[in-house]
This record gives sequence, structure tokens and C-alpha cells, in this order.
Amino acid sequence: MYEQVSHSMLNEILAELKAEVESHQLRHFYTRLGANFYAIHSLFRLLYGDRPDFKEQMVSLVETLAARYIEREPSLRKSDLAREKDYNWFLSQKWVGMALYCDRFADGLKGLRSRLPYLQDLGINMLHIMPILDCPPGNSDGGYAVRDFRRVNSRYGATEDIVELAATLRKRDILLVLDVVVNHTSNEHEWAQKARKGEKKYQDYYYVFDNRDIPDIYEETMPEIFPVNSPGNFTWDEEMGKWVMTVFNSYQWDLNYHNPAVLIEMIDIILFWANKGADILRLDAVAFLWKKIGSTCQNEREAHLLLQLLKDCCQVTAPGVLFIAEAIVAPGEIAKYFGEDAINAKECEIAYNATFMSLLWDAVATKNALLLNRGVRSLPDKLERATWLNYVRCHDDIGLGFSDDDARLSGYDPFRHRRFLVDYFTGKFPGSPARGLPFGDNPKTGDTRISGSLASLVGLETALERNDKEAIDAAIKTILLMHGMILSFGGIPLLYYGDAIGTLNSAAYLEDQTKRHDNRWVHRSHFDWVKAEKRHQPGTVEHRIFSALKRMIALRKETTAFADFDNRQLLAVDNPNLLVFFRSDQQNCRNKILVAANFNIEPQSLHVGALRSYGFFLQDGMKDLCSCTHIPVGNDAIVIPPLSFYWLAD
Repeated sequence: MYEQVSHSMLNEILAELKAEVESHQLRHFYTRLGANFYAIHSLFRLLYGDRPDFKEQMVSLVETLAARYIEREPSLRKSDLAREKDYNWFLSQKWVGMALYCDRFADGLKGLRSRLPYLQDLGINMLHIMPILDCPPGNSDGGYAVRDFRRVNSRYGATEDIVELAATLRKRDILLVLDVVVNHTSNEHEWAQKARKGEKKYQDYYYVFDNRDIPDIYEETMPEIFPVNSPGNFTWDEEMGKWVMTVFNSYQWDLNYHNPAVLIEMIDIILFWANKGADILRLDAVAFLWKKIGSTCQNEREAHLLLQLLKDCCQVTAPGVLFIAEAIVAPGEIAKYFGEDAINAKECEIAYNATFMSLLWDAVATKNALLLNRGVRSLPDKLERATWLNYVRCHDDIGLGFSDDDARLSGYDPFRHRRFLVDYFTGKFPGSPARGLPFGDNPKTGDTRISGSLASLVGLETALERNDKEAIDAAIKTILLMHGMILSFGGIPLLYYGDAIGTLNSAAYLEDQTKRHDNRWVHRSHFDWVKAEKRHQPGTVEHRIFSALKRMIALRKETTAFADFDNRQLLAVDNPNLLVFFRSDQQNCRNKILVAANFNIEPQSLHVGALRSYGFFLQDGMKDLCSCTHIPVGNDAIVIPPLSFYWLAD
């Protein structure tokens, strides 16, 4: 868009930069900068327009974008052009991800390259490597307390290893996902160290105060993230002699985005890793980016403006790179991180579907799909050029973030129902086979989350100890059922390392003084490669899970109806134990896949009469893609076995 004020400033900036950049081939850079500059200028003015150094900061921003573009390798520029042309490339059904710790899955970044055949055997082609940047030993928060944003932790390797890994992955058509922690730094970061020594420039990078007056006003409305291990939102720093905002842990200092220099630093960091070969960057804790007195300091409008700026700037220098919003927020808030003011994604192209995850766990515990159906109907619409990241398990705890209203409409008291779910998955509820652990128990609010591996949470650990074949079968079916949903729901499915071979809880973290206080490490165990070899032995638990998932992933990639083009429709059926929806091919709407899942421990009937109004006639039954078997219709119904699902095609 052409607008006189912003483009007049752009002309001035480019005139100042001419001597520095005229020797470089910048045609595509100038085209993208011109196309995005009105938005960049407008957003920057909304956030920082009242500052006397506004133009100086704008010049610094454009200089940063140009410098990083000049550094961008020709192969990455070529990829940018291809993805601009095929701009919906990431909505394809062919992408299936996995999240892992490189030191726990393999021997660091170098060792990870030798383990890629395992991922390709399963069908994984999007690799999310959990945080690898330099962190202080002991106070790392699992890699999210970064001491140096441009240096890989020596435990994992070096920056050159990332460049080599990215090149290897590109040859194998595997996407690389890396984390950028945008909300905070370690208190040992260079900026924090300079702030401690009294440098005003770097004290302005954080929220620091001489006394408790302002922090106490913030505390009136800010919730506590870790009320047991790190209560409150401010920490006294003895060396600096000031209070500093520490929303997560006392050693994680929150960055102050009221200062544009912080934003420009973070843009530079994002583009640094884009230039090292990352295809997708996961932006951590984006809901917390803007702090405002009198609010919860989460999901503020300015946080969205910041993300729009980050996206616009990245589109100028590295347009082929996508953003994942790590925002585990209320169902009504999550879609805002795609962007509210545009048809296409304007902030992050990908967001975690935490609500769907929590609803799946609810269905596992209740043995019905009542809340799951209602919650899916309440999921906000995404934008056209955006997609969900659907997952069963991840590195974090399980939060029960479904809507209270949906719980009430399903006949549950929200507080009591969440209490039941926590009791069920921590094995306190009578008859529960789950082996989870309570995490983040907040006595003030009653909020509790859940730690534990997928296999242990669904009862596989208990079943194996008892050598109960029926219970083992039920646990494996539940694992496959949950994955069957994330593979077909619409979006990119993200598996968690170890789940494909039934990895159980590990108590090894209790022996590590730096980890024993955080029971999420119970499901962050070292990958057992001896156990993984059993995936080749028919009849083993590992083989039963791995081979079934491998087949499901392959089928997903072949099924064009599973691409994510707003082509899912939830079906209203009269059986509360079933989740039923269909996916249609964008090119051929008559090519439909009917997904029907039974969360009950008894067989359930799906009456086909309810499906006829959706174009499914089913007189002769349908073919289940997963089993390659014909599913007949009897008594005007299809029978779905316990804890099972069908992907049905004509």
C-alpha cells in the first residue's frame, strides 16, 4: 500500500543506507520492503510514535532487515521465492511433525543426524528440536532461560552443527523448527549483567524498579505462573539493588517491549536463526509480551501488534520462514495469534491447538465425547493462510484449558470436573490406571496441571506391571485413537518423541538436583534405542504402536482431504460417545473422508440416518482406510469397536 508519510520516511532511510547496500543484489528485498513498509511504519508508530527517537529507531530497524538479508544464503533466498509462489505449501496434508530434545533423543546435534532414519521410517518430515541455546547450568528452565541467543549450548554442539543439520534436513525434505524465547532472558544474559552493573541502557531492556510501589500495583491483577516454585512476579536483585519482573522463574527476567530497542534486538535474533536454516520458528510465551498495569499482562492488544511487526519484518528478509505461536491461552484467545485484522495470517501462521488436546484427554477420562463435541464446535475459526498444530503430548504439562461454559453445557461443574480429571490422571480416582503427577498445584485458585508420559497416562504402565493383556490392548488402542484424531482433524500433527514406542514415565530426574523440583521431567526421558529396536519385532508393544502409527501417517499423506483448507465439518450424531466429522477434498468436494471415533470401552453404533443429510448414503457400507476392510451397515448403523476409530471412504 502506498501512503505518503511512511514512504517519504522510507525514501529518506534508503538514501541513508545507499552507500552500505548498493553493491548487493537487493531487488527482492526492496520489493518486499516497499510492500510491507506502510504496515511496519504504522505498527511501529502505534507502539513507539511518541518517542523522540522514533525515526532513529526506524532507521535501526531497516538497517537490521537489510543486513540480515545480505547475509541470507542463496539457497535460502531461492526457498523463499518458491514458498512465496506456493504460499499455501504448509497447509498440505504431507507434513507430520515430531518434537524432541536432541541430547535425550540422540547424542546432541551431530548424533541427531545419524538418527534421522528413525524419523523417516515413521514418516516424520517436520522436526522440532527443543531449546538448544546457551543457558546457565541448573537455572535453565529446560532451555527457556537463555544466556546467549546466538550461541548453541556446548552440551548439544555448536552453531555450525545447526547449519549442517539444516542442510541435511533440506536434502531429506524435512522442515527444521527451532525455538526463540521472546519474552525473557536468563539473569546471566549479557544484557542482564550490564543492567546489574548500573547501565541505564540495559536496565531499560527489562522492568526494573527501585522499590515495591509499582510491582505491588502490578501484582494486584497478575496471576502466578509457578505459585509453588516461583511465587509472585518480581524478584529482588541484590547486586542491582532493584526489583525486576520475573513472571516465570526468579532467574528469568522479562523483556520490556515498551523499549523499541528490545524489539529490534529480537527481530535481529529471529533473522539470525532464519539465516542458519530454520524453516519455522516457535516463538515462546508470546501471550506475555506486553505488560500493562491493571491487567493480567497476558493477551494484550500490544502483544498482537508486536507479533504483527515481527511477521512483517520477517516477510521482508526471510518470507519463507513461518512462526508458531506458543500461546497456551483460553480457547477464545488462541485464534487471535493468527491475526485479527486480516484475512490471511498476519501474526503467526501456526498455533498450538491446546484446547483440542485437553478435550481429547477429557474424552479419555470420561469415556465419552460429550465435552469434546461441544468444545470442538466452540473452537474459533482460523484464518485462511493459517493452521493448527495438533498434539496429544508435548514437553510441557497438560493444562485443562477447555471453556467453563462448554463444561456447564455438558452437564459438568467446571471446578469439580477439572478436579476429577486431575484425580483420574494422577491415579487417585478409583479404578483409574493412569500414572500421572500433579504439577503447578495452586492452592489459591485450585488450578492444577498434569505431568506424565502418554503411555503412563493412558494406563500402559499399570497394565504392563500387571501383565493384563486386555488392559495393554486398551492402552494401545487409546494411544492410536488419540493420534488418529490429530492426524485427521485438520492442521499439522505433532508427535512427541517416545510416544511411537510406548515410552513410560521415568523417575531418573529425581537423581538430578537441578531437575527434581520439576516433575515435568518425568516425561522428558532419554530415548531408549534398545526399546526402539523392538518396533521391528511383531507382537511387541513397540511394534504394535509404531507400525500402526507409521501406516496412519502414510495414509494421511496420501489423503488430500486431510489438507487444511477449512474443509472439516463436525456432524451431529445421537451417540454422546462418538466424535464424528468429515473432511472434503478442496479440488473435489465429493471426495470425502468420514472420521468416526469411539471413546467408550464398549462398542458403539453410529446410525447412518443422521449422515444422509451430509451426503453419506452408506447402503453398502464404506471402506476403512486404516484397516483396508469393508465396514458394513447393519440395522441402519455402523458399529465402531471400543476405543477405536475409522477413516471411512466410499
